[in-house]
Amino acid sequence: MSALSRRRKHKEELRRLILDAAREIFVRQGYESFSMRKLAGKIEYSPGSVYLHFKNKEELFECLVDESFARLLKKLSALRNGKELQDPVEELKKGMRAYVEFGLRNPNDYRFAFMLRPPMEKRPYKVHGAFESLRYIVGRCVGEKRFRALDVETTSQALWASVHGITSLLIQRPAFPWVPKKELIAQIINTAVDSLVAGVRVTAEAGEHHANISRL
Repeated sequence: MSALSRRRKHKEELRRLILDAAREIFVRQGYESFSMRKLAGKIEYSPGSVYLHFKNKEELFECLVDESFARLLKKLSALRNGKELQDPVEELKKGMRAYVEFGLRNPNDYRFAFMLRPPMEKRPYKVHGAFESLRYIVGRCVGEKRFRALDVETTSQALWASVHGITSLLIQRPAFPWVPKKELIAQIINTAVDSLVAGVRVTAEAGEHHANISRL
C-alpha cells in the first residue's frame, strides 16, 4: 500500500470513528450537551482533527441524520425496485411493517432520523426518500382504486403518523406492559389501512344497492 493510500485509509477510518462516537454522545446526552471538544476527548484526538472533517456540530449532526435516512431507505428500497406486488394494499402494509421493524432494530438510527432535532431549528424540513416511498405506494392504491378517492398527500402523512407513533412509543417506553409487539404492530397497520380499503367496498356496495333499487 502506498503512502497516499495509507493516508486516505486513515482519513476514512478517522471520519468513521468521529461519526460513531458523535452518534453515541448525541443519543446519550442530547444535542445541546454535545460539543466538538467533548467528542475529541472521547476519541482521543485533538479538536483540530475533528474540525478537519466537520466544520461544526450542525454539519456533523446533519451527516448522521442523512446516514440514518439512507439506512432506512435501503430497507424500504425493495418496495420500488421493480418487484411490486400485484396488490398495492399488501405492498403498503409490507412497507409499513418494514418501517417499524427498522426503527425497533435500529433505535439510534431512528432517533436521528425522526426524534432528535436541534432546538429552534429554522431550516425547512427535507422530505427524504423514505416518505416518498410511502407516498408512491399510497398513490398506487388510490390510482388503482383500491382506496376510495383520497388525497394522496394527506393519506400518506396520516399513515406515516400512525407508524411513527407506535415506533417512537415502543422505543421510548420499553417498560410499558405492551401486548406482544408483533400483534400490536399488525393491528395498528391493519386498522389504519383496512379502513381505507373498507371505504372502497362500502362505496361499491352502495352503488350496487342503488342500481338494484333503480331497477325495481
